Amino acid sequence: MKPLHWMRIVLPFIYLICYIPVMSQDDLHSVVSGLRGLEGKPESLESPFVAAGNRLYLIGFQNGTFPDLGWHIKGEMGGIWDHPIKLMDGFSVQLHSTQSGNSLCLNSARRFVNYPIGNHHEFHWAEEKMIISRFQFVPDDMEGMIVEFKLVNNGANDQVVQFDFTGSTDLRPTWLAERMNIFDTEDHLTLASSSRFAIGADQVNNWFVGFGSSMTPDKFREGPGPCAVMSVGMGKSGTLSYTLKIPANGGEAVIPFFIAGSMKDSQSVHATLNKLQEQGPKKLERKIARYKELRTTARIRIPDKEIEEMYEWLKYNTDWLVREVPGQGLGLSAGLPDYPWWFGCDNAYALQGVLASGNHQLAKATIELLADISNRTNNNGRIIHEVSTNGAVYNPGNTNETAQFIHLVWVYYTWTGDKALISKVYPFLQQGIRWLRQMDTDNNQYPNGSGMIEIHGLDSEMIDVVVYTQQALSAMSRLAIELNDIESSAEYIKQADHLKQMINEEWWSEASGSYADFRSTDADALPIIKAAMIRADTLRKDWSVAELKDRLSKLNAQDSVNTRAQLVYHNWVVNTPLETGIADRAKGRTALVTNQKYENAFGVYVTGLDRSIDADSVVLAARKKVFSYTGAVMTLPTGIQAIAAANYGSPDASLEYIKKLQKSFSYVLPGSMYEVSPDFGMFTQAWNIYGVAVPIIQKFFGIEPVAYKRAVVFSPNLPTTWNDVTLENLLVGDNMLTFTAKKSARQQEFTIGQSKPDWTIYLQIKGRPKKVVLNGKELHPKLYPENTLNLSGKGNVVRVFY
Repeated sequence: MKPLHWMRIVLPFIYLICYIPVMSQDDLHSVVSGLRGLEGKPESLESPFVAAGNRLYLIGFQNGTFPDLGWHIKGEMGGIWDHPIKLMDGFSVQLHSTQSGNSLCLNSARRFVNYPIGNHHEFHWAEEKMIISRFQFVPDDMEGMIVEFKLVNNGANDQVVQFDFTGSTDLRPTWLAERMNIFDTEDHLTLASSSRFAIGADQVNNWFVGFGSSMTPDKFREGPGPCAVMSVGMGKSGTLSYTLKIPANGGEAVIPFFIAGSMKDSQSVHATLNKLQEQGPKKLERKIARYKELRTTARIRIPDKEIEEMYEWLKYNTDWLVREVPGQGLGLSAGLPDYPWWFGCDNAYALQGVLASGNHQLAKATIELLADISNRTNNNGRIIHEVSTNGAVYNPGNTNETAQFIHLVWVYYTWTGDKALISKVYPFLQQGIRWLRQMDTDNNQYPNGSGMIEIHGLDSEMIDVVVYTQQALSAMSRLAIELNDIESSAEYIKQADHLKQMINEEWWSEASGSYADFRSTDADALPIIKAAMIRADTLRKDWSVAELKDRLSKLNAQDSVNTRAQLVYHNWVVNTPLETGIADRAKGRTALVTNQKYENAFGVYVTGLDRSIDADSVVLAARKKVFSYTGAVMTLPTGIQAIAAANYGSPDASLEYIKKLQKSFSYVLPGSMYEVSPDFGMFTQAWNIYGVAVPIIQKFFGIEPVAYKRAVVFSPNLPTTWNDVTLENLLVGDNMLTFTAKKSARQQEFTIGQSKPDWTIYLQIKGRPKKVVLNGKELHPKLYPENTLNLSGKGNVVRVFY
């Protein structure tokens, strides 16, 4: 230990002795007793869950344990994190009956219930006729959390139980810390005299963690407890022991524990622990109230109740992934457990769903965070790909991400009308367009570089890069108009229109009924096709091998001059022209049919040549337990296909893709959806909301926000089975709208309400109506030219007769 380092640990206890607040008598179990949660499956108890706040989160297993988890920092991605540091590997509890001598480790929960705001584990102690419940939650805006145990004695005799709580510290930095010359050292753990809390400190770095109860422990001993599982790292374990007296015949005892961390000093830890004691139930009530607001904002009521539930919980999932880090900012992270930091591409998708579902402030904060980090890192408009929570950038950015970010800013503007933000970032976006042009090394309008697919060799001219560049140019044209940059707008839209035409002419494969993966010379395509053949052969995909051999036979390996469209992998990105709506109508509908070859019951394959021809049950049974993206069916391509089907197929076809997504919802973790369908990769993933919220809100309900003009366009195109639907509290700018649609064979009724009566509502009616009635008065056809009604006021009822 460094000289005087002990003072950092011991002196704060003097402060603690002088002031120890008493926690409210209200227990957390009582506060959550009326909440609705989702119960997990018994077979999923050895799978991870999360309890999250914006500052701190806990990841453990549903059975109550904390095994080593994750690969980004091997074995360290679980436990308790207060980014950019980890606090603890977890904790364990042993109960010991002083009467019978029986003991129980709380490591085999019989039941797990997930709430939007926390989690509940239930343990049974059969010998002592006792049920033990554990509930935990993380308050908003705090570097701490509360774990509460409730013991119910159903026996005929009073019980005296020794309750041993073992905390396992592991104060260590997050990923890429070594790039910043930050290194982990051994922890020190101690309990000062008369204190309720054990305090851990890193020997060198200013990293601190504290844990303990509102009760004074009988004793404290260093070292792992009898139920602790040893974990990797330089942490230390310590056990706090308590005596609990539990009356017979349903008597109860409740004991709360508080955990807090800091990168400043141990005084900050004590301050947080004290606040948790004082305000725990109130903090929980506030979090419940905030989640009720999440639930009611942009709330949908639809006949498919399972999809309605999935949509609601995806809003909660998004909130679990919000990371606020001092010195960096606040933004939506990608996924847990291995991607708790920020990505350019992930947010380009996720934030569109976040905007549609009403969390505009999160979208703004994340956009600003990505712009600031990218500008600091690249200083040329290029958007970073991945940045750790300590600010270390792993990848300065793939080509697609700069284009996607520009489009995202436009989408944000349509929902919010926030002219201050677009004015602020517009020069940065102009830099981004110039950078994309620099990536077009042969001046053929197609930027080079990696896109969404991370396969070696796919970094020439990629379909998603080109499509998203077209989308970016279109967005820049509109942004330029809003900022009175008329000359630039004209140039941007000219380039966008030209690129759209070229994509449909030069990237379409008529023989395959699909857009191409990439464009290159045949000579450059040769090693890519050979690599794909090795992959297909290794995976025993005979049909893929045969197809690739045929492509190889038609390749002119000597042609190193002429570039042309190459379709090799059937990667999901070939559908991006459909996602963005730039595909010709006929090509789009053909591509939808083609893509059905590359799906299974859970959705769309990332790489089409990986698809299996076996039955889905066989595929699920034969999966490798070691995670790999090879052969993966992922939520993102499935969600994108839902959007594509709404654009070019029908709402019914789109709904079928959303139903595929729903099959993965709660498959392992109740209330969440894995990144790879149905149960691989991240157990909660930010971009999942994109493929659900966008098709439902913007395609089915037909919402086109025009907040910058104080207007909203409604163009509903509902699935056949959705005859009575409601969208409540839709946030557009500062306006809150509610929309209800009811339909029958010969009649439709729309009810539209808004909080801002001076906004303009455009309702687009489909088909050829015989009669249109507005608020009880029949309208002359001249009053709804091109089947569009121009409405104002707080509320309108429109009835359409066919």
